[in-house]
Amino acid sequence: MDKYLTYLVVERKDPQNPDVEGKYYAQAQARGEAGIRELSQRIQQMCTVTRADVMAVLIALEDVVSDSLSNGEIVRLGELGSLQVSLSGEGATTKDDYHDGLIQKAKILFRSGRTLSNMLTSLRYEKVEQKYKKEETEEPLP
Repeated sequence: MDKYLTYLVVERKDPQNPDVEGKYYAQAQARGEAGIRELSQRIQQMCTVTRADVMAVLIALEDVVSDSLSNGEIVRLGELGSLQVSLSGEGATTKDDYHDGLIQKAKILFRSGRTLSNMLTSLRYEKVEQKYKKEETEEPLP
């Protein structure tokens, strides 16, 4: 079975120039989701372990990754990629003036490894139509 990444064509306007005509770009369109149960079923079909064993390992992986990231560690998932916590916030005029109250947000960075990078180079695409369109309704003037 051929695999294709589906995409929509959407108009994007420049927020700095809202009166200028927008340009059209591809936007990846999800076909669904693959949750932990679906993933464990697929992995079971490729290995000699049971789905319950795979589920146990994946659930434990969630906990171990969360603990490792909160401990300041980079989590390397082999050729899949790595996860690391990144911080953003306000700056201070001197190093001594900096305190953790200036940190506004933490997020997780994912850097793809060889397996995912190779997958990206071999993607094939299929254009699809948007399923649900937001209807533009005009408000009546008072």
